[in-house]
Formats: sequence, structure tokens, C-alpha cells
Amino acid sequence: MKTVPHITDAEWEVMKVLWNQSPRTANEVIAAMQDQTDWKPKTIRTLLNRLTQKQALSFTQENRVYAYFPLVSEGECVKSETQSFLKRMYGGAFKPMLVNFLKEEQLSEEDIKELKNILENKSK
Repeated sequence: MKTVPHITDAEWEVMKVLWNQSPRTANEVIAAMQDQTDWKPKTIRTLLNRLTQKQALSFTQENRVYAYFPLVSEGECVKSETQSFLKRMYGGAFKPMLVNFLKEEQLSEEDIKELKNILENKSK
């Protein structure tokens, strides 16, 4: 399994734009994020550079235009963040997290049915 870099919350927002559509130039990423954030273009360019240094992104260059694309999938990042969360909060144990979640959250009948199906399929 390849190592997935740790991505901060701000970097995650940039990655979502590129997971949605890529490759994109820095200006296209900035334009897409203008609706979601009040970040300055320089901030977004800094985040693109950080993500490139972390090897979460790469780019192609044509003249002075850089087109960015993800090197890691959203699924890989979600899995990595989930494992990190479990280790930090529950010592890596899934059961205590699940029990805590089930006690605290309101679940619809549909949610309960889906969870039952998942558990039944796991036991097979």
C-alpha cells in the first residue's frame, strides 16, 4: 500500500476541487474555490505548492501554465484519515468508536437496516 500524505483541512478543500475535475490550472482551482471560500489566490497557490511537495498532487507544465492533478484518490485519503482518527481517538480499535457513535447518533430506520445488512454480509 502506498503512503498517503497527511492532508490538512484547508488542503482537503483544494483536493476536493481536483478530485471533482482534473487536471486544472491554478487559475481554474482559484475560480472554483471563490464560491466556497474567501481565500486569496495566493493562499490557494500556496496550498497547491504544499500538496505538490507532499506528493498528493502533481502537474504538467505548458509554457508558464501549470495543470494540477491528484496523485492520490479521495478513497485512499478517506481510508488513511479514518485509520488515523481511530488510532488517535480509540487506540486503533473500531468497536469502541462504533459503540460510541451508535449511542450518540439518531439513526433512521433506513440507516439501521443498512447497518444490519453490512453486518450480515461481514459475517458471511
